Amino acid sequence: MASTAAPGLTPVPGHASATGRADTPTVPAHMLPHRSPAQLLAIARQGLAEAAHTTPDGLRYAAAHLAALRAAAALLAARARPAASGRRTRATSVWSLLAMIAPEFGDWAGYFALGAGKRAAAEAGIPHVVSAHEADDLLRAAEQFVTVAESSLGVSYQPPLAA
Repeated sequence: MASTAAPGLTPVPGHASATGRADTPTVPAHMLPHRSPAQLLAIARQGLAEAAHTTPDGLRYAAAHLAALRAAAALLAARARPAASGRRTRATSVWSLLAMIAPEFGDWAGYFALGAGKRAAAEAGIPHVVSAHEADDLLRAAEQFVTVAESSLGVSYQPPLAA
């Protein structure tokens, strides 16, 4: 992973990845992300930075929620392997898959799944869907979740130095 790590993300030495084990859970291939965990975590970090500088509460909420989604996708990319090809299964949410693949993240998955409707409404431009307090709370939770996901995957985030 060291050669494919995204800028600002570095593998933690000696950390074993869950990939490659025979007991790794499977997910239909069409439901797995097409980016590496490091790329997804880098995009999640960019989303957090964007959310922190976004003024409309609904858009800040949506950006923070999307950052958490990308961190969840990174966990799926690292921990799940494609199931044998066959019938395509009914689409399910990233949060449902995360709870199935990594049960220790079930509380996080439940928390963010509850906010998916508000995120969709905020993205649709519906005014006053979330308050400033809700947006700030979700941003803090997303920051914590991204950090926990990075730690779980053995990736450390190194913030860029100020110019």
